[in-house]
This record gives sequence, structure tokens and C-alpha cells, in this order.
Amino acid sequence: MANSRGRRRRFGAIRRLPSGRYQARYPGPDGVMRPAPFTFETTADADDWLAERQTEIRRGDWRDPDAGAVGFRAYSEKWVEERELAPLTQDLYRYLLDKHLFALADLDLDEITAPRVREWRAERLRLTGAKTITAKAYRLLKAIMETAVDDELITRNPCRIKGAGKEKAAERRIATVGQVDALANAVGMRWRLMVYLGAYGPLRPEELAGLRRRDVDLDNLRLRVRLAEPERMNGRRIQGDTKSEAGTRTVILPAFLRRELRWHLESYAQPGPDGLLFVGEKGAPFRRSTFGRKWRKAREVVGMPEGFRFYDLRHTGHTLSTRSGATLKDTMVRAGQSSEKAALIYQHSDEERQEEVAAGLDATVQKAREEAARKVAGKRSGTDLARGE
Repeated sequence: MANSRGRRRRFGAIRRLPSGRYQARYPGPDGVMRPAPFTFETTADADDWLAERQTEIRRGDWRDPDAGAVGFRAYSEKWVEERELAPLTQDLYRYLLDKHLFALADLDLDEITAPRVREWRAERLRLTGAKTITAKAYRLLKAIMETAVDDELITRNPCRIKGAGKEKAAERRIATVGQVDALANAVGMRWRLMVYLGAYGPLRPEELAGLRRRDVDLDNLRLRVRLAEPERMNGRRIQGDTKSEAGTRTVILPAFLRRELRWHLESYAQPGPDGLLFVGEKGAPFRRSTFGRKWRKAREVVGMPEGFRFYDLRHTGHTLSTRSGATLKDTMVRAGQSSEKAALIYQHSDEERQEEVAAGLDATVQKAREEAARKVAGKRSGTDLARGE
């Protein structure tokens, strides 16, 4: 069949429909004839469209228009399964998919467009007001869709909202030494050491859960952090490595914890070298939900704000260590952090600390001025003596 320019068409085919419009079809690299997704008013328009498809095939830019017809639900589930993720990360991703990305679950990948992503995000923020969890869900969606681009299922990632995946964490709270003591007293004898180690270790909750008797050197006041036992959403704890290589470390405890540590070992820790340091009233590994109830009650008794989490004890310990003269490297080693960025999160500077800094700066400047004044006075005295005055 000749085209409108009088030349015989070498690629694709065009036919006139009963409606008077024209349909174009072309053979893909696999030899399968594929129709255009729309019809054309003239054969010239259809011919131009076929020429564009032919150019794409020659350049290697052609994408199967049916490739994106893969369900997001199945693809995202496979995406999670194929990655070697830590169990808690798996739990988080499945939670985000079920609770925050469900609106996209029944769509095909190529149906998730940039406008649809913007609409989804705006709706989540409007309904929940949860900026942090929405940012996490957006980052997960963006990562999944980026893999779909790599798999050549879609041509471009639809997640293109600037800053949508960033979390703006609120200033972390810290407690005073008196408040830490009060929390330790209020939470009960079985758990008071956990409060102190969370603050002055400062150990992560999953590291506390993994401590055994053999990790404790009472004579030298040292704790060996070798592993972590995070609790999954099903309530079961799993034994694994620490958060990073830096997490495997020896923590030297302040001397005032010797009595607390000895009392806990004698009263509550499981027997034997492999005995857990912290167990519940029935002797089983402690549950986050059970301890959480005691923590909330203790927090209420002490009068701490509702948003003060157990994990904020870790921030308290960091801040007090810094005030005692610890360097950034000291903080990283003690906390088991592998990056300066992570350690800097805990370099808290409140008004009290700023007053201390200002006082220190004042003392330094005053001392330098006094020394300079003494030198000037000394020179004048020497000059006067030389003159015989």
C-alpha cells in the first residue's frame, strides 16, 4: 500500500476504519503486530507515527507497550522477597505496602503516573497527617518504581516530588539525671537497670534484649555487645547481628552502676553463661508491649511528656557524655555508630549547654586578654627601667 506521499510503505500498515479514521499497526522486534493506542485523522498522521516507532526500534529505544501491564501488588511483593532485607525492614516494608500504599495495589505499573502519585501522597497527608510515615512510604514506592524502570517495564519513574521522601525529625528530647533516676524507680526493680543502660550505656533496645550473663564483666564494669535481638511485629524476637560492625563493641560503664548491675545479676538474670540479662516476670524474653505498658506508666508517674520514648534515653546519655568532654569519635564508639552523620544527631545543644559554651568562650577570651595585658605591662615596665624612670 502506498502512503500519502506516493511512496510505498516499508514499515507497518494503515487501514481506513468505517468511522473514516485510520488505524496504524507495526511489527515489534519480536515480530508481533501491535496497533497504535489511538486512531488518526489522516494517513499522513498515521505514517508519521509509524516512522517514530521504526526509529525507536532502530535506536534500541523501543519499549513493549504491554510491559507495564504488571500488577503493582504482585510486583512489590516480589520486590521485597528478592532483597536480602533484615527481618525488621521486611516487616516495615510490608506494613507500608498494606497500610499506606494500598490505594495503588490494584493498579498496573504503567497506570501509576506522576499525577496519581501526587494525588496519593496528598490524600495520605490529609487523612493521617503523618509526614514521617508518608515519607517512608514514598521512598519505598520510589525504590520499587525505579526497579521497574531498570526492568524496562516502565520508561520513567513517576515519583518525582522534590523532598517528598525526606523526614524532618523533631528535636530529640533529653531527660535530666534526676528524671532518669525517677524513671528507673518508677518502672520497677526488674527493669531499672534497663533504664540506666539505655541512658548511660547507651544501648539500643534490641541490644539490651540480646545481652547474656557472659557479656557482663562486673569487676571491670564492662558490657560486651555482640548481637541484637529485635522484636518482629508478630511478637517474636530474632537473634542477629548488631546494626553495623561498629555496633559490636565493649561498653565501659560509669562506676555508679556497679551496684545496680550486681543487684540485677543476683535477682533477675537467667542462670548460666547464656542466660538472658533481661527477662519478663515468667522468665521468658521480655515483650515490647509488656515493657511498653510499664514505661508509659512510669513516664506518667514522673511527669515526663507523652512523646518521651525509651529510645530518647539514648539521646540523654549522648548529650551528657558530650558535656563531660566526649569527642565526636568517643560518641561514635560508645554508641556503636558507623557514621559521623548518625552520631551528630545526638550532639544536642540546648539553652543550658549554650550558656556553658558562652561561659567557656568568655573565660577563654578573658584569659587571653589578661595575658596580653600582662605582656604589655611587662614591656612598659622594662622600657621604664631602661630609661631609668
